[in-house]
Amino acid sequence: MESPPRDGQVSAEPTGSTLVSRACELPDCDPRGFLAGRDAPRTYWTSPYGPEFAGGGTAARVTADGDDRFAAVREAADELFAGLDYSGPDEARPRLFGGFSFHADHEAAPPWLGFGGAEFVLPRTQLTRANGETWLTVSARDAAPDAVEQELAEVRDTLANTPESQPSDPPGVVKTTPTTTREEWAEQVRAAVERVDAGELRKVTLAQALAVELAADVSIPDVLRNLGESYPDCFRFLFEPTTEAAFFGATPERLATLRGRTVEADALAGSVGRGDTPEADAELEASIENSEKMAHEHKLVVETVRDQLAPISGEVRVAERRIRKLATIQHLWTPIEADLRADDHVLRIVEALHPTPAVGGLPPETALRTIRETESFDRGWYAAPVGWFDADGDGTFAVGIRSAVTGDRSATLFAGNGIVADSDPDEEYEEVQLKYRPILDELEADE
Repeated sequence: MESPPRDGQVSAEPTGSTLVSRACELPDCDPRGFLAGRDAPRTYWTSPYGPEFAGGGTAARVTADGDDRFAAVREAADELFAGLDYSGPDEARPRLFGGFSFHADHEAAPPWLGFGGAEFVLPRTQLTRANGETWLTVSARDAAPDAVEQELAEVRDTLANTPESQPSDPPGVVKTTPTTTREEWAEQVRAAVERVDAGELRKVTLAQALAVELAADVSIPDVLRNLGESYPDCFRFLFEPTTEAAFFGATPERLATLRGRTVEADALAGSVGRGDTPEADAELEASIENSEKMAHEHKLVVETVRDQLAPISGEVRVAERRIRKLATIQHLWTPIEADLRADDHVLRIVEALHPTPAVGGLPPETALRTIRETESFDRGWYAAPVGWFDADGDGTFAVGIRSAVTGDRSATLFAGNGIVADSDPDEEYEEVQLKYRPILDELEADE
């Protein structure tokens, strides 16, 4: 029997090969334990709307760089999926997991080793939990179907005989080093406000990075599990292209979901902390609800997302603004839906929406130039699209905020805030520190 190849590589060039995928149902399997037993690349994805995926190894990889990276990934993926031979339920179908860099000219340098302008992996083994069922999928390129079925059986038996992994303690934080001092931040915010007052900008989102030295190696599967307990209403993700670096997080902001011809997107801008008591929490909620500055910032995002979807949609529906409450923060949130006029691909929508004003600014080109001129670090994949798509072009992408990239015993955390005409440097600084907490809390050792 022919052994299936152990690795596949797809670039932005046609592939002309067959992708063979087979799936079987499993007893419930903990994705944390599944990930712990996989080699890089490793992927993980789940959302408040389901399903949950964990992947390991490589059946195929799609990469691209530059301004046309969205189209290049889409075209290469179309070539890959054109040769798909799949047998299994729709829930367990093979998917490509990955994302894009924030800036088109990003280079894969530390701490972003292995992260190009666009990197997607179709896992060799994919675990899917959906609708109360658990499925295992094994995929390989240019392999005999019976060889893939044999490997599927072998992986299934291995999982059945693997004891449940025990959670590890958080690694502990030795020290943190901000890339931007409070004084430098104040100067950056004041300079941005001057550009807004001069009419050059309507809004720009400036970010900071926090370098964290860890006392031990971090177990990302355990971090993801803990983030799921603390932030069940967020999109939790992991993309680890090599053993050198991993990008993970728990983001509250969906960029786009495409199902058939229906698009769902989120406008998320304007935030404040949570109160220690119900009364204090309600007071903070009222402060954000009644803030003219927050309302203005949020309105810019809503209007832009609506306008970006309008050219490809027959109808765009903007829901009423509401409050999105998370464990440590609450946001102004407006869900948006659109009906496409024709079949399309989620990557075309992602390209149209990235970057939203929530993480970039307005006008887009001026805001991006301001970010480049102001920030002293490479955003890499921070605040960029991360997610998955399938052979039909359906998929979900979130905005990679509340996130970190790790390597060895170090991590780099990212957080930012939208700057408008009446932004106060001190208030913006405190809000940015609050946004580090979801990841930083999971890295700090228990008292």
